[in-house]
Amino acid sequence: MKKKLVVTDKTKCQACLTCELECSMAFYKKQGLPCIDITSKKGAIAVQACNQCGVCAKKCPEEAISQNAKGVYVIDKKKCTGCLTCVDACPKGIIVKDDSKETPSKCIACGKCAKACPMGILEVVEAE
Repeated sequence: MKKKLVVTDKTKCQACLTCELECSMAFYKKQGLPCIDITSKKGAIAVQACNQCGVCAKKCPEEAISQNAKGVYVIDKKKCTGCLTCVDACPKGIIVKDDSKETPSKCIACGKCAKACPMGILEVVEAE
């Protein structure tokens, strides 16, 4: 099954964090909780977005995470109990939880980060 991914040209990222802000505001209406992570350490920029690996779905005890027809793993907010097993299981550490919401959020490859990127280096693509 093909899956949708957010990808970037890391060599052109300026770590302006616009994508993080857009993502955080879209899901939480406040800064600081994005489902994409841009960090700059020792002059190197690291860009992390969900690669739709499915580890979160495999670890979820409530089977609240499943892959949709577009190949994106989504959290069923009705099934999710907020145990945060998925947050701990995520190998990239980018499933986020805010105290104001009962359930965590993860990247759904919506493309808001890509549209917000002033450098135009983020995109949602289909991959195997």
